[in-house]
Amino acid sequence: MNTNYYPNPTFPNMNTNGLQMGAMGGVAVGPSGNTANNSNNMNANLQANNNMLALEQSYVENILRLNKGKLATFYFSFPDSVEWRDKTFTGIIEAAGRDHIIVSDPKTGRWYLLLMIYLNYVDFDEKINYSPEYYPQN
Repeated sequence: MNTNYYPNPTFPNMNTNGLQMGAMGGVAVGPSGNTANNSNNMNANLQANNNMLALEQSYVENILRLNKGKLATFYFSFPDSVEWRDKTFTGIIEAAGRDHIIVSDPKTGRWYLLLMIYLNYVDFDEKINYSPEYYPQN
Protein backbone atom coordinates (compact mmCIF):
# COMPACT_ATOMS: atom_id res chain seq x y z
CA MET A 1 0.00 0.00 0.00
CA ASN A 2 1.26 3.47 -0.87
CA THR A 3 1.75 5.54 2.27
CA ASN A 4 3.07 8.57 0.40
CA TYR A 5 -0.22 10.35 -0.08
CA TYR A 6 -1.23 13.96 0.17
CA PRO A 7 -3.48 14.58 3.16
CA ASN A 8 -6.62 16.64 2.77
CA PRO A 9 -5.94 20.31 3.43
CA THR A 10 -7.17 21.75 6.69
CA PHE A 11 -8.55 25.23 7.00
CA PRO A 12 -8.54 27.39 10.13
CA ASN A 13 -11.92 28.13 11.73
CA MET A 14 -13.66 25.17 10.02
CA ASN A 15 -15.45 22.34 11.77
CA THR A 16 -15.73 18.77 10.46
CA ASN A 17 -18.91 19.61 8.48
CA GLY A 18 -17.12 22.30 6.48
CA LEU A 19 -18.98 25.12 8.20
CA GLN A 20 -17.06 28.15 9.33
CA MET A 21 -16.88 28.56 13.07
CA GLY A 22 -18.12 31.87 14.38
CA ALA A 23 -16.35 34.15 16.84
CA MET A 24 -18.14 32.38 19.70
CA GLY A 25 -16.20 29.17 19.05
CA GLY A 26 -18.90 26.49 19.19
CA VAL A 27 -21.45 28.27 17.01
CA ALA A 28 -21.26 27.19 13.37
CA VAL A 29 -22.03 29.80 10.76
CA GLY A 30 -23.41 28.57 7.44
CA PRO A 31 -21.88 29.74 4.19
CA SER A 32 -23.19 33.09 3.08
CA GLY A 33 -24.95 32.85 -0.22
CA ASN A 34 -27.07 34.64 -2.70
CA THR A 35 -30.56 35.38 -1.36
CA ALA A 36 -32.16 34.17 -4.59
CA ASN A 37 -30.70 30.68 -3.98
CA ASN A 38 -31.93 30.73 -0.40
CA SER A 39 -35.38 31.75 -1.65
CA ASN A 40 -35.43 28.92 -4.21
CA ASN A 41 -34.31 26.41 -1.58
CA MET A 42 -37.01 27.63 0.79
CA ASN A 43 -39.67 27.25 -1.93
CA ALA A 44 -38.44 23.72 -2.69
CA ASN A 45 -38.58 22.83 1.01
CA LEU A 46 -42.11 24.22 1.30
CA GLN A 47 -43.25 22.16 -1.68
CA ALA A 48 -41.56 19.04 -0.29
CA ASN A 49 -43.19 19.64 3.09
CA ASN A 50 -46.62 19.83 1.47
CA ASN A 51 -46.01 16.37 -0.08
CA MET A 52 -46.64 17.76 -3.53
CA LEU A 53 -44.54 17.35 -6.64
CA ALA A 54 -43.68 20.71 -8.12
CA LEU A 55 -44.82 21.14 -11.69
CA GLU A 56 -41.82 21.86 -13.81
CA GLN A 57 -41.48 23.06 -17.36
CA SER A 58 -42.22 20.79 -20.31
CA TYR A 59 -40.77 17.53 -19.00
CA VAL A 60 -41.74 14.01 -20.03
CA GLU A 61 -43.38 13.19 -16.70
CA ASN A 62 -45.70 16.19 -17.01
CA ILE A 63 -46.67 15.26 -20.56
CA LEU A 64 -47.40 11.71 -19.39
CA ARG A 65 -49.52 13.09 -16.52
CA LEU A 66 -51.55 15.09 -19.05
CA ASN A 67 -52.17 11.83 -20.93
CA LYS A 68 -53.09 9.71 -17.89
CA GLY A 69 -55.61 7.03 -18.83
CA LYS A 70 -54.48 6.73 -22.46
CA LEU A 71 -53.13 3.61 -24.10
CA ALA A 72 -49.48 3.96 -25.14
CA THR A 73 -46.48 1.88 -26.12
CA PHE A 74 -43.26 2.56 -24.22
CA TYR A 75 -39.91 1.76 -25.83
CA PHE A 76 -37.04 1.00 -23.46
CA SER A 77 -33.37 0.11 -23.84
CA PHE A 78 -31.51 -1.74 -21.10
CA PRO A 79 -27.86 -1.43 -22.17
CA ASP A 80 -26.45 -3.72 -19.47
CA SER A 81 -28.87 -6.57 -20.16
CA VAL A 82 -28.13 -9.39 -22.59
CA GLU A 83 -31.72 -10.72 -22.51
CA TRP A 84 -33.61 -7.42 -22.53
CA ARG A 85 -31.52 -5.09 -24.69
CA ASP A 86 -34.66 -3.46 -26.14
CA LYS A 87 -38.14 -4.02 -24.75
CA THR A 88 -41.59 -2.53 -25.27
CA PHE A 89 -44.48 -2.25 -22.84
CA THR A 90 -48.02 -1.43 -23.95
CA GLY A 91 -50.58 -0.25 -21.47
CA ILE A 92 -52.61 2.49 -19.85
CA ILE A 93 -50.73 5.37 -18.22
CA GLU A 94 -51.73 5.20 -14.57
CA ALA A 95 -49.20 7.65 -13.06
CA ALA A 96 -45.90 9.34 -13.81
CA GLY A 97 -43.25 10.67 -11.47
CA ARG A 98 -39.91 12.32 -12.00
CA ASP A 99 -38.11 9.01 -12.38
CA HIS A 100 -40.84 6.44 -13.05
CA ILE A 101 -44.01 5.55 -14.96
CA ILE A 102 -46.76 3.23 -13.74
CA VAL A 103 -48.48 1.37 -16.58
CA SER A 104 -51.27 -1.21 -16.47
CA ASP A 105 -51.70 -3.73 -19.28
CA PRO A 106 -55.44 -4.25 -19.87
CA LYS A 107 -54.85 -7.49 -21.82
CA THR A 108 -52.91 -9.29 -19.09
CA GLY A 109 -53.96 -7.38 -15.98
CA ARG A 110 -50.27 -6.81 -15.11
CA TRP A 111 -48.98 -3.53 -13.72
CA TYR A 112 -45.49 -2.21 -14.41
CA LEU A 113 -43.31 0.27 -12.57
CA LEU A 114 -40.93 1.47 -15.27
CA LEU A 115 -37.87 3.64 -14.72
CA MET A 116 -37.61 6.79 -16.87
CA ILE A 117 -33.84 6.44 -17.17
CA TYR A 118 -34.33 3.57 -19.65
CA LEU A 119 -37.16 5.21 -21.65
CA ASN A 120 -36.41 6.02 -25.31
CA TYR A 121 -39.80 7.24 -26.51
CA VAL A 122 -43.56 6.77 -26.19
CA ASP A 123 -45.97 5.96 -29.03
CA PHE A 124 -49.66 6.93 -28.82
CA ASP A 125 -52.48 5.78 -31.13
CA GLU A 126 -54.37 9.02 -30.54
CA LYS A 127 -53.62 12.73 -30.25
CA ILE A 128 -51.29 13.62 -27.35
CA ASN A 129 -52.54 16.12 -24.78
CA TYR A 130 -49.95 18.86 -24.55
CA SER A 131 -50.46 22.39 -23.40
CA PRO A 132 -47.60 24.86 -22.81
CA GLU A 133 -49.95 26.89 -20.58
CA TYR A 134 -50.05 23.91 -18.20
CA TYR A 135 -46.51 24.63 -17.09
CA PRO A 136 -45.60 27.61 -14.88
CA GLN A 137 -43.32 30.23 -16.35
CA ASN A 138 -40.00 30.97 -14.66
